[in-house]
Amino acid sequence: MAPAVLPALLPLCACLLLASGFAQAGKLLVAPMDGSHWLSMRSVVEKLSQRGHEVVVVVPEVSWQLGGSLNFTVKTYSTSHTLEDLDQVFKIFMDTQWKKKEEGIFALVMSSSDRFMELMFSHCRSLFNDKELVEFLKESSFDAVFLDPFDMCGLIVAKYLSLPSVLFARGIFCHYLEEGAQCPAPLSYVPRGILGFTDAMTFQERVWNYVNHLGERTLCPLFYKTVSEAASEILQTPVTAYDLFSQVSIWLLRSDFVLDFPRPVMPNMVYVGGMNCHQGKPLSKEFEGYINASGEHGIVVFSLGSMVAEIPEKKAMAIAEALGQIPQTVLWRYTGRRPSNLANNTILVKWLPQNDLLGHPKTRAFITHSGSHGIYEGICNGVPMVMMPLFGDQMDNAKRMETRGAGVTLNVLEMTSDDLANALKAVINDKSYKENIMRLSSLHKDRPIEPLDLAVFWVEFVMRHKGAPHLRPAAHDLTWYQYHSLDVIGFLLAVVLAVVFTIFKCCAFGCRKCFGKKERAKKSHKAKAH
Repeated sequence: MAPAVLPALLPLCACLLLASGFAQAGKLLVAPMDGSHWLSMRSVVEKLSQRGHEVVVVVPEVSWQLGGSLNFTVKTYSTSHTLEDLDQVFKIFMDTQWKKKEEGIFALVMSSSDRFMELMFSHCRSLFNDKELVEFLKESSFDAVFLDPFDMCGLIVAKYLSLPSVLFARGIFCHYLEEGAQCPAPLSYVPRGILGFTDAMTFQERVWNYVNHLGERTLCPLFYKTVSEAASEILQTPVTAYDLFSQVSIWLLRSDFVLDFPRPVMPNMVYVGGMNCHQGKPLSKEFEGYINASGEHGIVVFSLGSMVAEIPEKKAMAIAEALGQIPQTVLWRYTGRRPSNLANNTILVKWLPQNDLLGHPKTRAFITHSGSHGIYEGICNGVPMVMMPLFGDQMDNAKRMETRGAGVTLNVLEMTSDDLANALKAVINDKSYKENIMRLSSLHKDRPIEPLDLAVFWVEFVMRHKGAPHLRPAAHDLTWYQYHSLDVIGFLLAVVLAVVFTIFKCCAFGCRKCFGKKERAKKSHKAKAH
């Protein structure tokens, strides 16, 4: 009779298990960043939603890729700019990248990105102008805020609602990762962002690294001035960028030490690089046909990311000429004007399944702008790269891969068609590039838990425990001179000086007493002799 009862109890057991899972479910507020940033963040948000959490994503009405989903609730707020304004500002920014290379904080603050960043930083004022939405957020009793810090609004919302936060980013502009997490970053071997240095810097590079660090301290408050003013206005108290970053409970960083150089980390810094890597899916008949037609030579995948749609005509023609010099079939994601000199081996497509193509055994090389998503897909699938970084962290990503012998970096401003052709021939024909990228792929995949699962765990951890105060270093409570132990060093110096002074005085006193008596005796003896 027991075997007959058991199947009848299985549905009940399943219901109880589901109920226990949903009993632990919480409410999460998400403040994302538009563009490619949203691609990996969305995978975390969707998995949290699938696990039974109530997820509310707050986005501006005007965006490129932020949109609705059946898995979570989306709340929108109006903005002062239109989609045409956003496109125009980004186009100006991108056009500049093809004309002038920007390196370091000096270029970042004074560059064409300034107007684009101003537009991003304006989002928060628009959000808080929507009184109905703000009231909804206050009444919803969220457990935590999951945010991308690029436009800073999530940090302001977390502080306004007094909620613990989980930050999700490749990196942070300026020095606020080190300050916000109170994490040491020795300038002797930890290169500052955007410079494209390795951890083995020459003396000249270390000098520039130090100068750039000083520049960050001076110019970053200016870079975040709009944010600080908005935050101070919203929170009705003076607020700095440090105030916003220092409240973060967990830092989820979209990188790992297969890509980045070893450096100190704090216990609330979690590396989740490569979460966009997954097993390639079967290709459509269209792309399978391209690959089959390539013969023994195979294919090259060419994409400059989801945000770069067009290239200056002269540069596009130089690229097209280079692609025609290799025997491989090139699948080029490009929506601009078709170059007049496009070779027969090059196929332009408006979209391509990048990860699936990179996972195909006939893929020989990957031409990329070195965004973190593309870099990790190249690593995971073991495809050597020709890298053409344009802006942001792309120069650093390219330098790291080049240093590890997994690809070749080209300067998009100076490269010729021969430079690109030679770089492609090198990574395809020189076996060392394939061997190095396969070694990196093996290292990256050798891990106890998948990056996506790790990210989901830490978001849920913060939701369950209302933050992670046990991981917050006491350094946040110290003044700058206490942090560097200058008060202790000063005290010890004073003690040493006091001891030295006392010993000196004692010796001087003893000398006077000892030699003073002898001198007086000599004088007395001479006086008697006369």
